[in-house]
Amino acid sequence: MEACKGLFVCVILCQIYGMAFNFKEIFTASMVLFAVIDIIGNIPIVITLRKKAGHIHSEKASVIAAIVMIFFLFLGEEILNLIGINVNEFAVAGSFILFFIALEMILGITLFKDDGSSPDMASVFPLAFPMLAGPGTLTTLLSLRAEFALENVIISIVLNVIVIYAVLKTSSKLQSILGKNGIGIIQKVFGVILLAIAVKLFTSNIQELFI
Repeated sequence: MEACKGLFVCVILCQIYGMAFNFKEIFTASMVLFAVIDIIGNIPIVITLRKKAGHIHSEKASVIAAIVMIFFLFLGEEILNLIGINVNEFAVAGSFILFFIALEMILGITLFKDDGSSPDMASVFPLAFPMLAGPGTLTTLLSLRAEFALENVIISIVLNVIVIYAVLKTSSKLQSILGKNGIGIIQKVFGVILLAIAVKLFTSNIQELFI
């Protein structure tokens, strides 16, 4: 409810200050972000994190993910340029992270060390970053900013964060509904999809580095 009120206030402010508020841009940007974040496909990982940490803070993870995305939307390209990294190099690095996460999902192995993170730590890393606001998402935000009005991209981020919060909050119920076998199947299917996204992200950006 509070998130919906916040979104309503954001819409009103856009109209008051004459911003380029466009439902088509918001819808398109929201769908693109939803596909890249893939919170539904990340349900098995969320459940695994919840088991390891004992509990995750859905509100904290959602808010931090939103802050990271909005911060990067405004200052991402400048930060990358400051440290001598361009968007394509950032995307290639992100593709490797996605690749190894996908291997974990498909093969059922553990590549990242489990350091016994507390619920607070697990809610920030790896949940908020790099799972939700990861390199793929941040790279996509830079592309969306170049194509759409800034305020429309911000609203699309808010919409996705609302969905993220809802999924995180109900992940335990989804676990009981899907069952162990259902979760395993979803994990492997979305692992393959994530692997394909990683390969696409790599191939589409590696070419730009040699031009």
